[in-house]
Amino acid sequence: MAVNDWSAFLDQTDLRMAELRSGIPGVAKGFHETAKAAIGPGALDSKTKELIALAIGIAARCDGCLAYHAKAAAKYGATREEVLEAIGVAVYMGGGPSMIYGAEALAAYDSFA
Repeated sequence: MAVNDWSAFLDQTDLRMAELRSGIPGVAKGFHETAKAAIGPGALDSKTKELIALAIGIAARCDGCLAYHAKAAAKYGATREEVLEAIGVAVYMGGGPSMIYGAEALAAYDSFA
């Protein structure tokens, strides 16, 4: 799916995720805690972890992942060049489909930067 307005897409996804969280609060709380622990700074800083998550989102072909992690990468100060290098690694690992989703990830990042 090609997304033209990443902010609107993220707003819509947030609404859907809120509904899902209310239906499975225990699972949602566990997922939130996992995400918080995974992205929090440690041996790798949060920016690097978000770039990894963005690359995995490309390889997994997950539009929501692109939106959330592109926005977070921008929030943590990732540069466009860093995003492009992360896309390059995803393409190396995922081939042609990652090229297509890499282009989507760059569009998502550009919309939030």
